[in-house]
Amino acid sequence: MSDKKTVKVTLVKSPIGRIPAHKACVSGLGLRKMHQTVTVIDTPENRGMINKVSYLLKVEEA
Repeated sequence: MSDKKTVKVTLVKSPIGRIPAHKACVSGLGLRKMHQTVTVIDTPENRGMINKVSYLLKVEEA
């Protein structure tokens, strides 16, 4: 996995009360709890989910 680019994603706002598609994107990224950080591979699919719910996340290049 060292040769693939990764992105660190942190959930900073709650998905409670958001539309179901946005909740699905958050869970699809592997985020369950507030302030949880996950490292995901930088693919177009993951970038699309990150862009859709960017108002809930903090993103760092890893």
